[in-house]
Amino acid sequence: MITTDDPLAPLLELPGVAEASEKVRDELARALRHKTNVRGWPVSAAEASLRAARASSVLDGGPTSVDASAAANPVFAGALRVAQALEGGQGSLVEVWRRAPLQALARLHVLAAADLVDEDHLGRPQGGAEVGRRLEMLADLATGGTNVAAPVFAAVVHGELLTLAPFGSADGVVARGAARLVTIASGLDRRGLGVPEVTWMRKSGEYRQAARDFAGGSTAGVTQWLLLCCGAMHAGALDALGIAEAGAKR
Repeated sequence: MITTDDPLAPLLELPGVAEASEKVRDELARALRHKTNVRGWPVSAAEASLRAARASSVLDGGPTSVDASAAANPVFAGALRVAQALEGGQGSLVEVWRRAPLQALARLHVLAAADLVDEDHLGRPQGGAEVGRRLEMLADLATGGTNVAAPVFAAVVHGELLTLAPFGSADGVVARGAARLVTIASGLDRRGLGVPEVTWMRKSGEYRQAARDFAGGSTAGVTQWLLLCCGAMHAGALDALGIAEAGAKR
């Protein structure tokens, strides 16, 4: 139930958002129930993790193919570390997010940017008091300040982190990792089987424009961003079903 003083509750009143959110929930539930994922979910989660890392990396300028040379690319290496830390929903980052979201974000940045910046800049938000204030607001929402549907909250976290770019490096990988973390920690996709990152990569121009519109704060811009994110999560759930079906045939 969403309380009347929930600051994000009005988002579910935006055209199409509640319906899109429910479609995400239904499709991810199907993926989680798939016969392959009853016991074989770790294999599905590992494949989803690799696909998520590649797509997230490409959006930040990483290699378009995963081959022997990809591991040497600092953007891909960081995206892979983030994905592996969340793989299967079993990592300690999930619990850290639930009790101390800012610590979880710092850890995501350490993983994402370890090969991009010196150690003194890892996990340390930049941008001064305003960025710090908005990160605190986000943390308050994550620790009980909202009961809005998980797909919507994941989109808000994702969009806000892209807007703030709080670390000054690897912010895209961190934002997409944080969105993935929300879906896992909330139980929406507790095994991390969905791959919304692939849709964002394939629609990179639309993704970037929608992120800019979200940052602008208009009702239309926020609505478009939420629908884009929910659409990607829905497509990512269908990808999860495809991974499970391929596993069943092996």
